[in-house]
Amino acid sequence: MAQERRRRPARGHRRAAAPRPPEPGPVLELEVERIAHGGVAVARHEGRVVFVADAIPGERVAAQVVDAGRERFWRAETVSVLRASPDRREHAWPEASVDRAPEQRAGGAEFGHIAMTRQRELKAEVLRDALHRMGGVETGAAVEPVDPSLAPGVDPEAGTGWRTRVRLHVAPDGTVGPYAARSHTVVPVASLPLAVAGIQAVAPLTRKLEGAAAVDLVAPAEGAAQLIVRSAGDRRSSRGEPPTIIERVGVRRFTVDRDGFWQVHVGAAATLTSAVQDLVDPDRFDPAADNQDLYGGVGLLAAAVGDRFGANVRITTVEADARATEHAGANLADWVGARAVTARVDRYLDELVAAPDAATRGLTGATVVLDPPRSGAGRAVVDRIAALRPAQVVYVACDPVALARDVGLFRAHGYELEALRAFDLFPDTHHVEAVARLAAIV
Repeated sequence: MAQERRRRPARGHRRAAAPRPPEPGPVLELEVERIAHGGVAVARHEGRVVFVADAIPGERVAAQVVDAGRERFWRAETVSVLRASPDRREHAWPEASVDRAPEQRAGGAEFGHIAMTRQRELKAEVLRDALHRMGGVETGAAVEPVDPSLAPGVDPEAGTGWRTRVRLHVAPDGTVGPYAARSHTVVPVASLPLAVAGIQAVAPLTRKLEGAAAVDLVAPAEGAAQLIVRSAGDRRSSRGEPPTIIERVGVRRFTVDRDGFWQVHVGAAATLTSAVQDLVDPDRFDPAADNQDLYGGVGLLAAAVGDRFGANVRITTVEADARATEHAGANLADWVGARAVTARVDRYLDELVAAPDAATRGLTGATVVLDPPRSGAGRAVVDRIAALRPAQVVYVACDPVALARDVGLFRAHGYELEALRAFDLFPDTHHVEAVARLAAIV
């Protein structure tokens, strides 16, 4: 995913007021049917849909209703497992286990109680269902684990040791920890098992940080892990030049702001580089065409294209964040035909569509790579890309529903889904990353 809205750090860190919890509802015995988008399971009670956390399809659980204020569905939290799935395991993060009261379960590892193979199967089911319902396509897509050679230190069976960025919060009394799942309550924890070893070593889990609002932990590819304490209203890197770090894919080095965006999984950048290189159809690729890398961040995927097709590739990377674009220009210096543009993607495409020769030239023969924020590209951007008639579109997505919606929009313009790969870049969570190729059907 790209540098834009969901990825970019917030400008300030004022502590949000914790939402007032609803009054507890009844405890229900539920038969769990399936997993929904968002990582919660689906059950039914007297005909009403109940979204229940910390359950697995096929289980029977006792669940406390925590939100009965909607006519169409309720929300509930598992409080005990009456008939366990064979895929249930000891939680990868003890502080998030169903053994704890729901309000004291650490958030951010909602699939940690599920065996890794089953986690990936459930994510694939959600992806396939979304593409069927919203994209109008059938696919047998599976979710692939990250190649262990790209992720040193990651336990592939536990799904731990992969996070290179962690945000912790600080309670009014100075207690440091993650938020409880689906709340703004800070939960004290003794461990951060999803994090890489460097972050685990510097995390201030036993310290009191009164007056602070949050703690950011960053483990770059080069150098030691860093701990950054944020105060309420703090503007990140507001004085002087923002600090930078070096990240790496193979032997290639990328400069990025320490507070800027880089892929969270230690092996994600290399995985997506390889996937984009694989999914760009070489028979459709023209190195001299007006190739585009939209929502390009610091140039990761533009570099992937350049490394795949050679130093003479012509490619423009477009990103709204000026600092990221500045770094992209330097990171792409190996390619004489590369340039970095600071612009909102929709406005940049407006200019291309409005160009005098757009109707005849557009992006004829070009490849468009796009890595939009979690909300996806959306109708306006898809319409503009399709109007420019590129030869192929390679779409990197971190939200299956947003991807499916946009696949449907592209199909309405004559672009069909030709290839799809999905990767488990967020083990022990419900999130999944997918890379798709769409091409115009002549």
